[in-house]
Amino acid sequence: MTAPETRLTPSPRWRKPVAILALVFGVLTLMSGGNVLFGPPQAQAAAGNYMPFVLWFNFLAGFLYISAAIGIWQRRSWARKLAIFIALATCLIALGFGYQLIRGQAYEMRTLGALALRIGVWAAISGALMGTRDQQ
Repeated sequence: MTAPETRLTPSPRWRKPVAILALVFGVLTLMSGGNVLFGPPQAQAAAGNYMPFVLWFNFLAGFLYISAAIGIWQRRSWARKLAIFIALATCLIALGFGYQLIRGQAYEMRTLGALALRIGVWAAISGALMGTRDQQ
């Protein structure tokens, strides 16, 4: 007995642009976070009052963004799960950020904007992927 043939539905037109967006987002995240973490002291000074746990999360998440981009491009079902994980994990980091704000820790307003942007992007990608049927 042979396994039933798996047919993929045609890929939506938005899939490849979204994969490219996720890839560019990931590369830029790695570059900007890596510059502050591993670059010259001037880069840390220019970053201002950053919260190290947020910076490290964003930097490491850059690798996940790139992985998700590859999965989205290749129509892998795990890309949907990874996108959801990224969105939820970023929400948890935002909660930690908010907690630190309540405690009075200094911060940069751009961090708040960046977290909102990251949550929005990955929530939108997750939502778009929810209606797709991809290969394993």
